[in-house]
Amino acid sequence: NIFEDIAMSSIHSPFRYPGGKYYARKLIMEHVPQHAIYIEPFAGGASVFFAKNKVTSSWINDADEELINTYLHIRDHVQDLIEFLDGIPAKKELHTYYKNEFEPANDLERAGRWYYLNRTSYSGIMKIENCYWGYGDKYSMRPENWPRNLLRTSKKLQGVQITNWDFRRVFDEIPKDAFLFIDPPYFNADQDKFYTCSFSSNDHYDLRDILWQSRKQFRFLLTYDNTPEIHKLYQWADGIYDTEWNYTINRTDDQTKNGDSSKKGERYKGKELFIVNYDADIPMQLPLFELSSNELTSI
Repeated sequence: NIFEDIAMSSIHSPFRYPGGKYYARKLIMEHVPQHAIYIEPFAGGASVFFAKNKVTSSWINDADEELINTYLHIRDHVQDLIEFLDGIPAKKELHTYYKNEFEPANDLERAGRWYYLNRTSYSGIMKIENCYWGYGDKYSMRPENWPRNLLRTSKKLQGVQITNWDFRRVFDEIPKDAFLFIDPPYFNADQDKFYTCSFSSNDHYDLRDILWQSRKQFRFLLTYDNTPEIHKLYQWADGIYDTEWNYTINRTDDQTKNGDSSKKGERYKGKELFIVNYDADIPMQLPLFELSSNELTSI
């Protein structure tokens, strides 16, 4: 059974997420050292957590309350969430309804609404002002496959600590010798278009200060946009790597400018800095990705 070994296998994130690391996850895994304690202070879609094997202790955190509520329901109440979504088709009219009219009566309905909008919105953008219909049968996960997605995600999340904290609180409670994958919002990005929780310039500087002060207590891999400011802020790091990967953005007709279908499925290059506080010669964790593309449903 494919679910028996899911906790130790590579699976997709359950969500579409702007700025997510799905396309970069194999490259990221080449830089991940061996570890027993794993923490993501800015989890988002948590593509790296889902791509790697489970270790002794795992902790994912995010400031987005609706995102974390959905993670908690996938972990703890997955059958209820599946029942809520059962029979709801992916339709533009329903996307509009759940976005503008539906009023959740409880946390389960909040999670169901969030998951439905995330799976049917362009690039998974959940900022209401920019949360547009973005589903297409050719490239989106179909509703009939959502239960399988949710079940394998729930299996992987069992035993994982999930919190909705400010990142500063997370760093106050990190155990010694943990490994952190840190993926904050970009320094120069227009993040207010994509995320419900903002990240100020002071937040970027506070993160730098925390990592500098605790750089001997744990290992981290930090991802950032490649800017002169970030190079300067982290010039003390053990390694700063320029990285690049390919990715594709699929759009439905109503998201292309003036309905120009030639813009659908364009290929782009992701470019970021990987910043680490450890020597590249230490043992790395072997990438997993045991499941073939045929066994994994489209994201």
